Amino acid sequence: MADRHKGTIGRRQLLRTGVLGIIATAISARESGTLAADTETNSEKRKARYQANSAEVQNFYRVNRYPKR
Repeated sequence: MADRHKGTIGRRQLLRTGVLGIIATAISARESGTLAADTETNSEKRKARYQANSAEVQNFYRVNRYPKR
């Protein structure tokens, strides 16, 4: 009997293809220069960002003040 080639993909071939795709994507992203450095200084990273009198915070507390049913 002659061996026929089945149109199925084995697990190892699927894994190789997936790994090669991931590597190719990583290389292309790195070469295109999409990786950006952090632009904040250390003092900007440590500053307080919560502002109690901002409109968003006041709206949050206003909405959550409604009585429960």
